Amino acid sequence: MFQTHSHRQGSMELVNIEDLVPQDHLLRKIDATIDFSFIAEKTRPLYCENNGRPCVDPVMLFKMLFIGYLYGVRSERRLVEEIRVNVAYRWFVGLSLTDKVPHATTFSQNRRRRFNGTTIFQEIFDEIVLQAINHGLIEGKELFTDSTFLKANANKNKFTRQMVRQSTEKYVEELDRAIDKDREAHGKRPLKKNDTSEVEREIRVSTTDPESGYMVREGKPEGFFYLDHRTVDGKHNLITDVYVTPGNVHDSKPYLARLKRQQERFGLEVEAVALDAGYLTNPICHALKESGIFAVIAHRRFHPQKGLFHKWQFKYNAKRDVYICPGKHELTYRTTNRQGYREYKSDPQTCRDCPFLSQCTRSKNHVKTITRHVWEDAKEWVRQNRLSERGKALYKRRKETIERSFADAKELHGLRYARMRGLARVTEQCLLTAVCQNIKKMALLLWKRSKGPNGGFFIRSLRLFFSGFFRFSIQTQRRNRWVCQ
Repeated sequence: MFQTHSHRQGSMELVNIEDLVPQDHLLRKIDATIDFSFIAEKTRPLYCENNGRPCVDPVMLFKMLFIGYLYGVRSERRLVEEIRVNVAYRWFVGLSLTDKVPHATTFSQNRRRRFNGTTIFQEIFDEIVLQAINHGLIEGKELFTDSTFLKANANKNKFTRQMVRQSTEKYVEELDRAIDKDREAHGKRPLKKNDTSEVEREIRVSTTDPESGYMVREGKPEGFFYLDHRTVDGKHNLITDVYVTPGNVHDSKPYLARLKRQQERFGLEVEAVALDAGYLTNPICHALKESGIFAVIAHRRFHPQKGLFHKWQFKYNAKRDVYICPGKHELTYRTTNRQGYREYKSDPQTCRDCPFLSQCTRSKNHVKTITRHVWEDAKEWVRQNRLSERGKALYKRRKETIERSFADAKELHGLRYARMRGLARVTEQCLLTAVCQNIKKMALLLWKRSKGPNGGFFIRSLRLFFSGFFRFSIQTQRRNRWVCQ
């Protein structure tokens, strides 16, 4: 008999919200495996305990934010509406079917007043990483680092040109010591101290989001962007570090400081790292070699002038400290400049009559100059690592780890665009995205592990054993039957 059920919309039922959430729901797995109680302790100093109206539970507040980042809900007003009608969301944040959901302005007001200028988002991220370490999901032996760009909430055509003073690299003191030592070894006097702690540079500053940076890279879109510098662990691809800079900051600048932070904050004993060509700089290679970390960095291709010899065709003799040109002539050491490069020059009398002169240099003085950095040995050590069997296998995993992490963040969690303006707000977005990626992966791994010894491996092994045993028994019976015949 044909019938409709529209009359049931107004009927009353006695239900339990616990029974309405599927047992295999992602939020149920996260709630069972991740401990969020630390959020209350981390945020307690930010609240007044004896004055004002009762606050919204900070654990509930951050769980609501996690839902937004887990399921790619960009708008906080839309997030409130989703929680209002989604039973699983209500259950996860601790609301009953009839409880009132906090207003969307609660997020903005807490961001503007309570959490502004604090490190609460970084502390939450660090705590999740520590939980992963305690569960044995992060080893910290192999790390993969890269950066991706987020389109800033700013028009690329609305900007002003400004001259800004930028500080030089942090390794400049160590480099100066290396230069003085090298010059002394070659019988040269030390260079006069030159105050180059700051340099002036003209940049484009957005009138909409002044803290973003104008990015111009080959093969990349042009405009105002932010860069999310991220490091993942090689065991389960969990994120161990997130750092945000404007789009005009080079990838290599914050790397060493962030690597040191991970080692100190989490006690990671890093054995190997894999990086792309943007990190192939002399300071990074030198620091990694001095730290005893096996470094694999992609090769950076240079395109010399057409018709001239490549630099690699000039062989360096370390024992004699000279370069040998393709014509079997020597380029001897002359000086070490302020940038840390040794200069090796040829004899003009010899080069003038050399048959390879047109392929070697176009200098009017018939002098070929080859430069070599004082830390070039470390860069050559990195090149050898890249060509080794371990290096090839390690770098092959880079696209399976860090690149996969960025792809998931952009496609599933809305990291393609900056939701807000300002470096602090974009840092908040990147940290919360990384937290959600970590808790999702941790929940799936720990949930699988909790099903049985070794994550259900024991049960699967028993099934395979008994199935194989019965199969073997049947085959034996058939064989015996055939022999009897």
